[in-house]
Amino acid sequence: MAQGQVGMVRSPVSVILLTIITLGIYGLYWQYAVFKDLKQYSGEGIGGGIALLFAFLIGIVNIFLLPSEIGSMYARDGQESPVTGVTGCWIFLPLVGWFIWLVKVQSRMNEFWASHTAAA
Repeated sequence: MAQGQVGMVRSPVSVILLTIITLGIYGLYWQYAVFKDLKQYSGEGIGGGIALLFAFLIGIVNIFLLPSEIGSMYARDGQESPVTGVTGCWIFLPLVGWFIWLVKVQSRMNEFWASHTAAA
């Protein structure tokens, strides 16, 4: 299967800090951007626009959908999925759950993009 453009590697710490500093606005942009990257690369998934709509209307959906799409991307590449929809359960851990979730999800995306940038 022909693959599209490799997504952008983002620092999980930067995403966390920018989301906090902008009172969540960067978090919405981040969701749009990462879902768009996934769709551009694989041609599958919901893409940025639908992800942003979900973020506004029923934000909890993206918490489970994003790691699921990342896991599917790994699986299509013949690798074991390091994250799945169940990874979203981290969000229920008080105070630190969102941070753990974001680091896990962004780190797995970064690893995938880095491995495919090196291979290109």
